[in-house]
Amino acid sequence: MSSLGRASALIGAGTLISRVTGLLRTIVLVGVIGSVGAGAADAFAIANQLPNNVFSLISVGVLTAVIIPQIVKATADADGGNAFISKLFTLGTVVLVVITGIATIAAPWLVWLYAGKEGSAEFLALATAFAYWCMPQILFYGLYALLGEALNARRIFGPFTWAPVVNNIVSIAGFLVVGALFGGPLTRVSDWTPEMIAALGGTATLGIVIQAAILLIFWRRTGLALRPDFRWRGVGLGNVGRLAGWTFLMALTSLGAGLVQTQILTEASGRGASVATFQYAWLIFMLPYSIIVLSIGTPYFTQISEHAAAGRHAEVRADIAQSIRTLLFFIAVAVAAVAAAAIPASRVFTNQASHAEEAALVLLAFLVCLVPLTILFIVQRTFYAYGDTRTPFWFTLFQCALVVVTALVAQWLLAAEIIEVTMLAAAIALGQSIASTLQMIVASWLLHRKIGGLQIRTWMTAVVRYAVAAVPAGFAGWGVFLLLGGPTGWTTSDKIQGAIGTCIIGLAVVVVYIGILAVLRAPELKVASGMLRRFLPRR
Repeated sequence: MSSLGRASALIGAGTLISRVTGLLRTIVLVGVIGSVGAGAADAFAIANQLPNNVFSLISVGVLTAVIIPQIVKATADADGGNAFISKLFTLGTVVLVVITGIATIAAPWLVWLYAGKEGSAEFLALATAFAYWCMPQILFYGLYALLGEALNARRIFGPFTWAPVVNNIVSIAGFLVVGALFGGPLTRVSDWTPEMIAALGGTATLGIVIQAAILLIFWRRTGLALRPDFRWRGVGLGNVGRLAGWTFLMALTSLGAGLVQTQILTEASGRGASVATFQYAWLIFMLPYSIIVLSIGTPYFTQISEHAAAGRHAEVRADIAQSIRTLLFFIAVAVAAVAAAAIPASRVFTNQASHAEEAALVLLAFLVCLVPLTILFIVQRTFYAYGDTRTPFWFTLFQCALVVVTALVAQWLLAAEIIEVTMLAAAIALGQSIASTLQMIVASWLLHRKIGGLQIRTWMTAVVRYAVAAVPAGFAGWGVFLLLGGPTGWTTSDKIQGAIGTCIIGLAVVVVYIGILAVLRAPELKVASGMLRRFLPRR
């Protein structure tokens, strides 16, 4: 357990710094290109998201679902998995190069597909120009993920988590140069020249290139000799392909749902919260998820994979219960803190105070599913640990169908003038949260049937304790926000004041939360304090 704690601390520290520098990166980007109501920001948001979408279609699900369990199994080979990993990396690199080339050629069509009927010719031209600079990211995202997941499978967790920090620093420096050279915010589509586009798009891609290259420095710690090997027969890659087929379909359905969301969101471009605001709200939402869930959950996933491979099912059930209890201890207070500080936190990513409330509404809609997504993280990866990628496809298909339906309902509500255009993004975000919550319920039920129980009573009792502490803590944080002036106070007057106000409100929430749990004598406090004691001396 101490090794899990150390790994979680290392990943948590790296993720925290990565996310903080990522927030700074986004703040600088907003200063250059704008956010709410900015057509240029939406054009860049669509173009820069395309590599992520294409990459997720071909690799992310495969890597998470297949690579770690397969590498864990391959370590039992006589050569420690060296031949398998070299062949796997060679095949992966070839596939990534081919897909990157195809996606780059298809950039105009992909942009048109995402922008939908609302995109003007000028808007589509700008987004396409950005896309040409951003599409090479697919290759380097893929190499970064292949290297990082292999390192994780060998219990070398740090580099994969810390490399994005360098990416963010490079991007921040590049965006500052763009702002210094060309001014800002350049919110109008007509403001952008080819030189500006090259500078912004090239900076975004350069950061990803460096992020991938850094992991090669740490590869020797695996003890494996990575070399090109095109002899792909006889090492079990066929089994990887069969497992990956379901995750490919799962990524495809998720991509389709995201496509529908983006097309509908563009109806608000230039008039209110749209694609860029939706992505920025998701970024804030993902901050606690990344710092807490990924840092603590990733080592648990490796351990669950080891126990599942050994057929130790009772230990898998114990891992699930303990990981969920530990994760939700931190996630509950994170939900309360972000909800209380939603407006000042959103002000950090907007250029006007009047836009902060509109963006905060999107953030609050996303927060509805933070707890369900945390549980889903463990549940879904347990299926992967058992080599089952088909079942996650079906409950993800269910979720994607609900996402599409709720997005279409939001579009209908806008057309019927039941909601205003400024509420469209929030309505779509709320629909996604509802869909993810129902997905978690279905997935948990299916896993319960598969492995004979999830020890639900043990962690549901803990969830009730967390809720008893988190709800009043959230109201206390909201009270602090009102004491600081509320929506018209100093916490929304500027980006820096917004960040400071967010920290003050969050601190108040944490103090009240811990105080209530101490009064309740919650046993989870000892676990949390133990993790912190293992972490702080090492820092």
